[in-house]
Amino acid sequence: MPAKVAILTKNAPPPLPGVLSQGIVANGTVFCSGQVAVDPATGKMVEGDIAARTHRVIKNLQAVLEAAGTTIENVVKVNVFIDNMDNFAKMNEVYMQYWGDVKPCRTCVAVKTLPLGTDVEIECTAVLP
Repeated sequence: MPAKVAILTKNAPPPLPGVLSQGIVANGTVFCSGQVAVDPATGKMVEGDIAARTHRVIKNLQAVLEAAGTTIENVVKVNVFIDNMDNFAKMNEVYMQYWGDVKPCRTCVAVKTLPLGTDVEIECTAVLP
């Protein structure tokens, strides 16, 4: 088996060609690129507030994780990027619904701008079962 394997699924937005992979599996670990709230069926950003977009972002991550052979329950580290810490509580309300009883380690930072002008981007690292 190669040292690293790229993950590509139609159930998450396509990666920028020649720039990144949706995910990489290496040494029993899955590294997911940051996801934004693009609906893979339409190719468009989800409308609504940060809560609606956080749901879509996490669903996109779930699709990459599943294509890699793991689940959100096996996530060990999450990095959340939001446009404004005023959105922290709304994002957390959604976030807490997904990660199970043992929450992964996490970093959350506010950044000046995010891709496509969105307000949330999330990346994660998981282990294979």
